[in-house]
Amino acid sequence: MSAPPRSPLEGHPPTSRLRLAEPAPAASGSGAPKVVAEGVPTAVRPDQQTGDGRYPIAWLTITAPRGATPTATSICGCGRNLFAAGQHKALALIADHTDHKTRCPLRATQERTAS
Repeated sequence: MSAPPRSPLEGHPPTSRLRLAEPAPAASGSGAPKVVAEGVPTAVRPDQQTGDGRYPIAWLTITAPRGATPTATSICGCGRNLFAAGQHKALALIADHTDHKTRCPLRATQERTAS
């Protein structure tokens, strides 16, 4: 006696029984599919946050895990991208990043146009 032939994917029904998915009927029974859940606004509302025209141009990232070497990264929109590892070098980079705020050409241009 031989075993019946198995489909290529065990546990899945043969493809002859598969049907395409159909939308569920609406709760009202009209047969039209429900598009949006009740209580959900359909129109996109404008952003309620009003900015003052400022945006970030420089980032200072400091990582100092306990028992590991501290690191610092200074990135600016003007092209500055510096990295330092070790306590003394990281502290020097933090001071240099603070000083860069006064020398950055992007920041100086923004402050002139804002005045």
